[in-house]
Amino acid sequence: MMQISGNTSNIELGNLLVNAGVITKDQLEEALQIQEKEEKKLSEVLVKMGAIPNEGVVTKYIGKQLNIGSIRLEDLELNPEIVKLIPNDIARKFNVIAVSKLGRTLIVAISDASNIYVLDAIKFITGHTIQPVIASEESISKAIEQYYLEQSGLEEVIRGLGDDELELVETESDTAELDLQAMVEDKPLVKLVDSIIAEAIKKNASDIHIECYERRIRVRYRIDGDLQEMAPIPFKYRAAIISRIKIMAELDISERRLPQDGRIKVKMQDRHIDLRVSILPTIFGEKVVMRILDPKSLMVDMTKLGMPQRALDNFKRAIHLPYGIILVTGPTGSGKTTTLYSALKALNTVNVNIMTSEDPVEFNFDGINQVAVRSNIGLTFAAALRSFLRQDPDIIMVGEIRDEETGEIAIKAALTGHLVFSTLHTNDAPSTIMRLIDMGIPDYLAASAVKLIMAQRIVKKICPSCKYELKKKPEGLSKLGLTPEEIEAMPVYAGKGCPRCNGTGYSGRTGLYEAMPISLEIERMIINKASPEEIKEQAIKEGMITLRQAGIEKIRQGITTWEEVVGETVG
Repeated sequence: MMQISGNTSNIELGNLLVNAGVITKDQLEEALQIQEKEEKKLSEVLVKMGAIPNEGVVTKYIGKQLNIGSIRLEDLELNPEIVKLIPNDIARKFNVIAVSKLGRTLIVAISDASNIYVLDAIKFITGHTIQPVIASEESISKAIEQYYLEQSGLEEVIRGLGDDELELVETESDTAELDLQAMVEDKPLVKLVDSIIAEAIKKNASDIHIECYERRIRVRYRIDGDLQEMAPIPFKYRAAIISRIKIMAELDISERRLPQDGRIKVKMQDRHIDLRVSILPTIFGEKVVMRILDPKSLMVDMTKLGMPQRALDNFKRAIHLPYGIILVTGPTGSGKTTTLYSALKALNTVNVNIMTSEDPVEFNFDGINQVAVRSNIGLTFAAALRSFLRQDPDIIMVGEIRDEETGEIAIKAALTGHLVFSTLHTNDAPSTIMRLIDMGIPDYLAASAVKLIMAQRIVKKICPSCKYELKKKPEGLSKLGLTPEEIEAMPVYAGKGCPRCNGTGYSGRTGLYEAMPISLEIERMIINKASPEEIKEQAIKEGMITLRQAGIEKIRQGITTWEEVVGETVG
């Protein structure tokens, strides 16, 4: 909220709003009384009372009182090069942003024009004459987040770490390790590594890749499924960076010939985040991949995953059955685990015993018994599943049915009164049953045990900040199997690319879902050895929305692009 100080007192501001007819005198008196009791800013109280719709109203009249113009940043598209004239850390610290430049005069949006120090500091840093304009604190904060997102230069990140600096959550280790860690904590490279991780978390990256080559070291973030290269790091830091990460993950820094795996726990702005670390020797050094496991980024509300309403209804109905198998299929990285977690969260009540076997356990859930598979010591999916049946379970999740043994035990569990969730790697829902039969599961058992199959894909969402409707329909739309009339009638959108989406035109991801309940007719067809094509045809007759159809609908809604749907689905 805005700071009202100096000549711009609360009473003066209130009188200005009264004289302008924005609020009444009674509203001002009431607001001043509340403001004094609750020690809140007058503008905040007025908005809370409903006397004014938003702070933009207050911003306008502060500008009038100080004889300074006011602007709505939401209506402007700023030049990133001009924005960068004010360093990231200064902009965030004082909540200011450069709007435009006229010769040697820099027009700067501020929320507290009475703070002379801020204006002097910006003048000194930029070397420009400063012309302030008033904008609300909230709009400036949003603009800073949007236009400084693309700044991943490590020097800038290190200067601006401040409260975002990571705190290592220490786990038990011996004295020698702690002493070694204490030595490394004093090195400048600590902030270098912290800044790499902090920037990845800010950008909502899922993975960090650090790769050593003959004459350079490369850092890439996987954002919305694609790897994006960050600013280069000085080559001399390559060994130090790897050693620092090893110490954070409690790995052996002297071992450079064998792969190593570990975990790091960090805290950033009161968020506890796990990083799963994998280190692999290469010919020019060691490659590091850190998977970011942020509970905040995990969407476990099935109503917000992007399922079509019919698919969502079928899924909800299936997960509340007393027994049977529910299979989620798709390639690696298609969001299968998220879908399963959303189901378990909905079922996680005090009166049920839920057990899972996962490889690895990515997120911890209170009330669910989770087991990490360790094949090297014999704790396979099949072994875990067999043990689960002696633990009085109601609901079982097995990370993946990889072989006949696991499939047979899952079928047995489903037919003896348990609800079983699992995944398979198949292209669509109708072909999944055939995959089980190919593993050696009898068709009559598969048909009677499986209750629903959900196939899914992940597609990138168009960035809302730079989305626009294409005037000319792309020729590629014909690849979706649409008629010319359907193409002409369908709106098509894309993203221009902006600082908020790092110039990609995409921001965030959503799912495409194909839910196929096993009806009595489909069960009969499976036993009679019908082909996947015949089963698919019957499922569509019964109302199944295919992956391709789900994708076309998301194009029509302006959620994703035709290229994404063509790349992830088949007709």
